[in-house]
Amino acid sequence: MSEPILDALERALGQRPVKLRSLAGGCVGDVRCATMPDGSRVVVKSDESAAPRLDVEGAMLRDLRERGGLPTPRVLHAAPSLLVMEFIEGSPGLSAGAQRHCAELLAALHGVRGDRFGYAYDTLIGGLAQPNAPGDSWIEFFAERRLMHMADEAHRAGRLGGRTLERVRRFAARLEEWIDEPAHPSLLHGDAWSGNVLGAGDRVAAFIDPAIYHGHPEVELAFMTMFGGFDRAFFDRYHELRPIREGFFETRREVYIAYPLLVHVRLFGGGYTGSLQATLHRFGC
Repeated sequence: MSEPILDALERALGQRPVKLRSLAGGCVGDVRCATMPDGSRVVVKSDESAAPRLDVEGAMLRDLRERGGLPTPRVLHAAPSLLVMEFIEGSPGLSAGAQRHCAELLAALHGVRGDRFGYAYDTLIGGLAQPNAPGDSWIEFFAERRLMHMADEAHRAGRLGGRTLERVRRFAARLEEWIDEPAHPSLLHGDAWSGNVLGAGDRVAAFIDPAIYHGHPEVELAFMTMFGGFDRAFFDRYHELRPIREGFFETRREVYIAYPLLVHVRLFGGGYTGSLQATLHRFGC
């Protein structure tokens, strides 16, 4: 961690850490657990790139806590290049009890209504821009501001070929064949895969690394199936609170998975491109 970042941390908290330990996770910047002179610990995330936006992550964490009632680390300082958060004991890999608690928290979050799809400001997913200009149609929003935006970004980065880009365009144009409009826009965490939910015993300790906006709750559920970590304990409890309509696991989940696949193609390329192409092939695109 550079001297300018340490100086900024000292100005923000009034003291300089006596120990720094690297933490895993996150796609943006450097993440450390900092032990302060009084023995307390905080999480320090720094980004010394040309266009840091850690202040957006801080705003999202606050919004999830204040608007959605989710347990998130308390934000102690948020600036574009420096984010300081409460340290929370917990780890990925939820017990059955913690999965049920997670279902209860997300079901309540999805009950928080927005006036339109999108959000009051553009957010981030994995450090990538996530445009949130509001719209009245979920299908149009998901097609334009999620699928085509990320496909165009992946193409510009040289990680998605022109032919596959056109296949995504055809897929996005046909979304109404497979998905529909929700009853209302719901507040979403936006990136609730298992690595972004920390558990402690039978409870969720914290949600981290959000990518919030108002959308369809089913896209949230689809994200949660992508890398495992959530099983019947989660989905059965969620279904009790907010029934999951028939056809989600068989069809609509596969449609929504295209977005996180595109995010991973843009970030990493490689085998994610093949997974995306398989999804497009399944839907005849």
